[in-house]
Amino acid sequence: MKRQKIGFIGGGNMASSLIGGLVSNGYPVDKITVLDLDAKKLAYLGETFGVNVTQDMGALATTVDVLVLAVKPQNMQRVAEGMAPLIKEKPPLIVSIAAGIRVQALEKWLENQLPVVRCMPNTPALVKTGATGLFANAQVSSDQKDQVESLLRAVGLTVWVDEENELDAVTALSGSGPAYFFMMMEALEAAGIEAGLTQKTAQLLTQETALGAAKMALESSESAGVLRQRVTSPGGTTERAIGVMEKHQLREVFRKAVLAAKERSVELSDELGGS
Repeated sequence: MKRQKIGFIGGGNMASSLIGGLVSNGYPVDKITVLDLDAKKLAYLGETFGVNVTQDMGALATTVDVLVLAVKPQNMQRVAEGMAPLIKEKPPLIVSIAAGIRVQALEKWLENQLPVVRCMPNTPALVKTGATGLFANAQVSSDQKDQVESLLRAVGLTVWVDEENELDAVTALSGSGPAYFFMMMEALEAAGIEAGLTQKTAQLLTQETALGAAKMALESSESAGVLRQRVTSPGGTTERAIGVMEKHQLREVFRKAVLAAKERSVELSDELGGS
C-alpha cells in the first residue's frame, strides 16, 4: 500500500487488529491516526502501536487519504452525516467495515459521489487469519482497490465480489462462519467426553484436529470432498461416523443455516437504511 495517510474513525477490536497488522507489516505509524470518543481506548492504541490519536473529527477527516469507518452500524448515519461537510474539498477513499451498511446509504449520508469500498471481515481477523469480502463502487480506481487490499491483507485474505448483494452471502458464510465451527467444536468436545476422555484432552484434540484439517485444506489443491474421502476408509470408523451424519442430513442443516443467515443479513441492511 502506498504510504498514504490513513484515518480510523472508531478504535474497537477490528480497527485495533487492522492497525496492529499494518504496523507489524512496517507501515509508518506517523501515517496512521485514530479517532474515538473513548479516551482510554485512544491512550491504549497510542501507547501500544505508537500511532496518532485524536478526538477532533475535522482535523482527521480533512488530512487523510484513506478513511476507515469502523463505528457500530447503528451509529454510522450520525457519523457519516457529521463528516459530510468536512470532506467536500478533499474527498478521501472511504473504507467501511460496518456490517450491513450498504454503499448506497453511505453515498446518501456523505452527500457526495465518493470512492467507497464496503468490507465484510470476520472475527479471525483479530488473530490475523481473517477472510474479508470486498465490494467497490464505480468511483474506486484500480490503484485504490490495491490500497484497500493491502490494508485488509494485514489481517488475512481478501476476496472481491462483483455485486454488492453478494456480501450478504459472504456475511452468511465467512462472517457468521466462525460460530458454525465453534459450535461443531463444542459438539465434538462434548462427544469426546462422553466417549471417555477428560475435558482437557477432548478440548485439545478437538482444537488441534480443527486446525490440522483447515491447514490441510488450505495447503492442498484438492477439494474438501476429496480430502474427506481420503480419510474415509471403507468399513472403517470414519465411514460409520460419516454415515450417521449423512443419515441426519448434516449437509441440509448447513444449507438452511447459511441461507437463513443470508436472509437476515438482507433484513438488517434494510433496517439500517440501506434499501
